Amino acid sequence: MLAKINNFEIDLSKPIDISIPLTNTDENPIAWYIEKPTIEPVVFGDWIGKVSEGKSSTNFNNIFFNPHGHGTHTECLGHITTDFYSINQSLTQFFFSAKLITIEPETIGEDLVITKEQVQKAMSLSTSLHLTTEALIIRTLPNQKDKKSRKYSNTNPPYLAEDAAVFIRESEIQHLLIDLPSVDREHDEGKLLAHKAFWNVKDTLHLNPDARLKATITEMIYVSDEVKDGDYILNLQIASFENDASPSKPILFQISGFRL
Repeated sequence: MLAKINNFEIDLSKPIDISIPLTNTDENPIAWYIEKPTIEPVVFGDWIGKVSEGKSSTNFNNIFFNPHGHGTHTECLGHITTDFYSINQSLTQFFFSAKLITIEPETIGEDLVITKEQVQKAMSLSTSLHLTTEALIIRTLPNQKDKKSRKYSNTNPPYLAEDAAVFIRESEIQHLLIDLPSVDREHDEGKLLAHKAFWNVKDTLHLNPDARLKATITEMIYVSDEVKDGDYILNLQIASFENDASPSKPILFQISGFRL
């Protein structure tokens, strides 16, 4: 099935899913010092909401999870502000022109850091169809498949330098996607420099008028090596949670041609 977006043609029958499924097994990725998700049937007395138990005609599960720590999620600036802002109110469009770049973070002291210079170079080298890039997807190297099940707590994962986040913001990128548990350093004394720089939040207690209310950050994606750097159409799907973040399902579509 073909569709046309901004005069570019995409094949909706060939989605590229870059989300990580949420499960209640040890294969689920975990960050921020929490346990794995819980998915279990509702129990009322001797009634169990599970067809295989022979006491229910339906499977009827409760799910307990944390969007920030348990897999692919999309967040708005309400993640870091005193006042409440909802991802469901912030993300109101769902298709975007996107650019995928691949970067091997640099060693700086004890850290692995994605630098401004690396982002600039990767964006300039990436193929261009003369689209205005609305979403930037960063795949980091090495790109092992265990990113889909990694336990990140207390491992000091790579992160995005503050000036790199400023550059991305000044490049008018509205949606930033990354295959790490956070754009910021794991132990950063609550500074959240990259989050603040990307959203242009200068004071989390009193939000400045030019803060980026419609911009989003998506973390803990996984982009396989088969997906080449370049331009795509992104469909960014979330659950309709009135919360600062939601589990999400970003989908890429290859651009097959230009049609007037």
